Parts: sequence; C-alpha cells; structure tokens
Amino acid sequence: MSLPQTLPIVNDSHQNLLAMTSIEISNLVAQLEWPAFRAKQILQWLYQHRAKKISLMSNLSKKDRERLQSISMIDRAKAPTVVNSQDGTRKLLFSLENGLAIESVLIPDDPRLTLCISTQVGCTVDCSFCLTGQMGLKRNLKAHEIVEQVLTAQDLLAEGERITSLVFMGMGEPLANVDAVTEAVTRLTNTQWGLGIPARRITISTAGFAPRLKAVAGLGINLAVSLNASTNAQRDHLMPMMNKLHPLPELLEACRAYPLDPNRRLTFEYVLLSGENDSPDDAKRLIHLLHGIQCKINLIPFNEFPGSPFRRPSDAAIENFQAILRQGQYDVFLRKSRGRDILGACGQLGNIPT
Repeated sequence: MSLPQTLPIVNDSHQNLLAMTSIEISNLVAQLEWPAFRAKQILQWLYQHRAKKISLMSNLSKKDRERLQSISMIDRAKAPTVVNSQDGTRKLLFSLENGLAIESVLIPDDPRLTLCISTQVGCTVDCSFCLTGQMGLKRNLKAHEIVEQVLTAQDLLAEGERITSLVFMGMGEPLANVDAVTEAVTRLTNTQWGLGIPARRITISTAGFAPRLKAVAGLGINLAVSLNASTNAQRDHLMPMMNKLHPLPELLEACRAYPLDPNRRLTFEYVLLSGENDSPDDAKRLIHLLHGIQCKINLIPFNEFPGSPFRRPSDAAIENFQAILRQGQYDVFLRKSRGRDILGACGQLGNIPT
C-alpha cells in the first residue's frame, strides 16, 4: 500500500513532535506503516535523550528519519536567560511567542536540587501578596511547554548535578490548567519513555480549587494547599477571588475528603504576613481548622517585593507561630527563602522585563 503524501493527523508540513501526546505519536507511526515500537523509540529520543533534531535518532534508519523530518520537527524552547542568585539559586527566563514569558527556578539545598516550574503565563488567581497574581492571566501553558522547562533545566546542569524534585509552584495556578498539568505529569513520570521522575518527588501546589483536588489524586504526586488564613474573612482579604469561589470551609471539607494512603500527608502552605495572619490567635485557630487531617504545615515568611504593602514578620513572631503549632502536635517546617535577591523566591515570580 502506498503512503499518502499528507497524513490526516498532521495539520501542517512540520508538526512539533513535543506537542503531541504518546497516543498521537503512536497514531503517526501507524499511519507511516512503521512497527509499533517506533513510537516508543521516538518518545525516548524526545524525553530521555532530550534530542533537538530528528537526525539524531540513530536507531531509526536514515530513510525513516528523512520521512519523519518531511512531516514533523522537534521545536524545543529557546535557551532561557539565566539569572544567578548569591545563594546559588538560578532563575530561568523563557521567552514565548507574542512577547510572553515565563520563569522557572532551580533551587539548591544540598544534597537536593529542586526545580520550581510554571503552568500559566501570569495567574488566574489574584492573591494580594503574590507578584505573579498582579500580572493577571495571559494564557495557559501547554503540556509540552511545562515539560520543556524540565528538559531545558536538565540541559543547563553541570556535571554531577541532578534534579531531585519538581514543584508546580511557579507562575500560575496548576489546577486551573489541570488537563495540561495531568498530561505533563504523565510525561515526566513515565518510566518506559518519559523522564522517569518518581511521582513522590513531584508536588503540585494549589491556591484552593476545591472541586479539582481529586482530579490529581490518581497521579500519585504530593499535594500542597495554600491556606494563608485562619478565618474566612481573612482569606477573603488575602485571596479574594479564590475564597469567593471556594470559601475556607468548602476547601477544608475537600481536603478532608482527599484520598490519602496511610503513609501520605497533605501539605498546607501558610504565607506569614506581618500584622495580617501571624498572631498567636491565628496559630491557635489553625490548629483547630486542621484537626483530623493527615498533614504537615510549611510556613513561608513573606518574601517582599517592590510595591507590596505587606511585610515579612519578625523572626520572633515566626518562631512563636511555629512553636504554637508544634504544641498542637503538628509537623511544622519553616520554608527557606532562596533567590530573594533576584526575585526568585516564593511569590516573587513575574517581574519579567519586556
């Protein structure tokens, strides 16, 4: 049977293989009348070998590579601008089409190296203490644009460096882009042809899309919920859009219903803002709110940025807040602020030069 010159699933002369799902690549291989195992080989070159050219796929014959090149390409993201912090943190600035840009952050914490990745250009949520939220939402990232942040970061690593964990805590609200995030996690965790990153080393953070928590439960990842308030009125002030959609009682009910293995816990993130939510009474209310939930608490002292009315609490206030929560029998961790001098810390992303 002769192969038609134009394949039905190809919309233009050179479709980006990275933008295709594994099923779409399998369909492409089938229409090329190649053996089914070719799909796995192509996927391995894309994700495990981080190939930037089809010509590098050496276990495909020259004829097959030329055929594949005639209808497709590997369109990797342009090399990002790298901004280095005094503490070793590296912020990666990616330029997208139409003048848009996103940021990722490589965070060293010996022996770990964490990559914080973005899921949206800007953010759909308007948390008042977050610089990204002030951008508004420009657009959702596609699955391959999320994964490419990891591929590109790996390209930049020095010999001996290895990314040990991923956090979906960069620009954007992951659960507002849940389909692309789910597909990205599939590619990141697949051990046969993907990057093979264990799901337990991936954390997705949400500002509180209560109905969508269960949408990621089957991915096996860690879930972190940004709480940031001990009363509904407080959350109305700090996270107005999110708390209007899903008030604090609804969010906590969804957290209690979230399916957890006996040895797994939810993480609650709590940004400490001086004079806003850092009082001893706030800590005591938090103990009551989280009662009965398998969880740990990450405290994040506010990372200041120009123009923000909020301030970082004193060290004494932070330590006292943590001590009260520990007295309530919670595991409480103080998140280190890394990359603050380059606006690369939590809540500081979005100050991108245009």
